[in-house]
Amino acid sequence: MSTRTAVVTGASSGIGEATARELAKQGYHVYVGARRVERLEKLAEEIGGSALALDVTDEASVRAFTDAVEHCEVLVNNAGGAKGLAPVSEADLDDWRWMWETNVLGTLRLTKALLPKLIASGNGLIVTITSIAAFHAYDNGSGYTSAKHAQAVLHRTLRGELLGQPVRLTEIAPGAVETEFSLVRFAGDADRAASVYQGIDPLVAQDIAEVVGFVASRPPHVNLDTITVTPRDQAGPGRFARRA
Repeated sequence: MSTRTAVVTGASSGIGEATARELAKQGYHVYVGARRVERLEKLAEEIGGSALALDVTDEASVRAFTDAVEHCEVLVNNAGGAKGLAPVSEADLDDWRWMWETNVLGTLRLTKALLPKLIASGNGLIVTITSIAAFHAYDNGSGYTSAKHAQAVLHRTLRGELLGQPVRLTEIAPGAVETEFSLVRFAGDADRAASVYQGIDPLVAQDIAEVVGFVASRPPHVNLDTITVTPRDQAGPGRFARRA
């Protein structure tokens, strides 16, 4: 096959959108998936890719999406997110369900469905965007940190299960990236979302996209297992050097 194919989930904005552009620059035909189809169609037109509706929490949507992907060399599991910032004593179970369905089971659904095509490609790559929350716990973040821990362990387990198969696996764990992440977490409260990045120089989506592009450009025998990327102003969840 002359054209390599990549799949990027959560591609209607932020890291997913930037990653789709970066892989297209490398010559991949990129299938972009998300729920906001209008944004996807505009992106696909710009990069010469294919836009397909995708809700990673819905089995039928995932099946329709993955059936439309004829072959696949790269899968970027980017769809995910956080909702709320409540202590365990005040946990909203609906928020927890959404975070687990999106981050954990969404990653499982896409990976499971595309794994045969990734193996058949002879040089597959699975990139899962987790978070530094996959390594740390922090107050009021248990719903998100537990989901990201689970997503990361799912991905890391595959490293052993696929040993000997022509598939590489890379986990990329970003720190603070200024995207729509905090806007979603705080239910559209723009002021509260902006306060997360106040006084620091956060990462931007392109920073992570370029890391994905680097990983995808490595030769088949090179597996970059885990990459943590944070702003210079960050030393862990909630620990920032903020300027007035």
